[in-house]
Amino acid sequence: MSDSSIAKTQIPSTSSDIEAQVKATPDVFDIEHMPVADDPRQWSSLRKNFTLALVAAAAMVAALASNIQNPAAPEIQAALHASDTEYSLSISLFALLQGVIPILWSTISEVRGRKVVYIISLTLFTAGSIAVALSRSISLLVGFRCMQAIGSSAVITIGAATLADMFEPAERGLKMGIYYIAPQLGPAMGPVFGGILTSTFNWRANFWFLAILGGFSTSLFLLTFKDTFRTERSLTYQNIIKTRLQQMTSSNTPAEKPSVSRTSTMTLKAEVIHVEIADLPQVKVSLTDANPFKAQIQVLRNWNNITILFASGIQYAFSFMLSYTTSRTLADSYHYDALATGIVLLSYGLGCILGSLTGGWWSDHELCRLRQANGGKWSPEMRLRSTILGVALLPPCILGLGWACEERAHIAVIVLLLFACGFSCVWQYASALAYLVDANVGRSSSVVASNSAFRGLAAFAATEAAVPIQNALGNGWLDTIWAILLIFSGFLIFLTFYKGKAWREAAQAAQDKPDNSSTPSIPTSKQSEAST
Repeated sequence: MSDSSIAKTQIPSTSSDIEAQVKATPDVFDIEHMPVADDPRQWSSLRKNFTLALVAAAAMVAALASNIQNPAAPEIQAALHASDTEYSLSISLFALLQGVIPILWSTISEVRGRKVVYIISLTLFTAGSIAVALSRSISLLVGFRCMQAIGSSAVITIGAATLADMFEPAERGLKMGIYYIAPQLGPAMGPVFGGILTSTFNWRANFWFLAILGGFSTSLFLLTFKDTFRTERSLTYQNIIKTRLQQMTSSNTPAEKPSVSRTSTMTLKAEVIHVEIADLPQVKVSLTDANPFKAQIQVLRNWNNITILFASGIQYAFSFMLSYTTSRTLADSYHYDALATGIVLLSYGLGCILGSLTGGWWSDHELCRLRQANGGKWSPEMRLRSTILGVALLPPCILGLGWACEERAHIAVIVLLLFACGFSCVWQYASALAYLVDANVGRSSSVVASNSAFRGLAAFAATEAAVPIQNALGNGWLDTIWAILLIFSGFLIFLTFYKGKAWREAAQAAQDKPDNSSTPSIPTSKQSEAST
């Protein structure tokens, strides 16, 4: 085997005693299994589950902020003299920023680690919640809701990357499903809490409640959270190292004391080989080296990512819109107060919770079954087979809900259909998110941030369009449009199931070309001598 083919599988690092590993096939670098100090995947089950619970609880608090105020919408509009359009803006901008800002948070987390992002973002969320509670005009409320959204945006996104740091792909679907119970529990319980707090106190109590939870969550992360991020397993971090080393070489910058000089062990199929690694200088990486858009470009170069991101965006926009439009319908057509509206919407959240848990478990089950049937070989696309139930069930459920609301059907029918919509929507979303992480090894934080951005943009557009369409056409035709969009979303998922592997391999081949290679390499000793 030539030196050049070996070098292509290696990544530099400033840490000592790193073993580069290549598994399964030649020239395929498995950055996800780079040996690291205090490997999060080797932590005890108790420690990993505590970290999972801590991140999930924070995600639930952040998710509460998205709709806890919905039952209080009439009170907020009356108190602040706000129109429907102005109030809708506070919801749509919240969704937009909560979706787009994680691109920045993910970049910081790939350079400075997860913990610092959690603490800074939750502190900002807490301050924003206090400011919203004190707002005396709709303009201030909208502005501070944006601040609240920026702070809450990191936890839900970085949380999925934290799980990828700790858990292997074979168990990742179930863990993602368990984790996403929390973000779904927030929207499920948000209207209930909002209804109780508004009825007992006033609409401002909702945001004081969020401020208390945010402050408590920040304290827990500060005192108990141990960072799961390891630079050796981050393509973003290693690409920065590669760029810095190239700059130092081209400019003849004097190098600092070498930090790596050893033999690296790599596994190529059944053959174990040892490669002598040249001395590498220490390289200090700062946030100025990180380009938040470069990682996103790498994600969006793959068609399999684009199709799933669009599908995920449509599903989230539907979910975000449904709670708001249903709240308006319950208030206008059924004359429900804040508490009654929250209790009805709880059915949707409970469906989401059940769909997240069972969908994640079924995703892992299908992946293992298809892997065994394929002689132990697997691809991330196998996981998407598990989405069939959700894809088939969701469009008729939302169609039925829309026309049931239009005809003012018995509330039991509304509750049942809300539950079915929540179950089927999150059933497929849990698998889609796990697929994105599996298919983008070393870029878990970046791809989840891309997913968040697509979701935020779609939710912004959906929320802005929902009220005019609902007022003009009614619930029946509004949800008919959504049924068509969700059929398209399911088509994108199945298209990725059949074509995703070919797309990924084509994208990888393009990136492996010398001009486009994004995989950092360490020179072997022979190459180092030649360059010298």
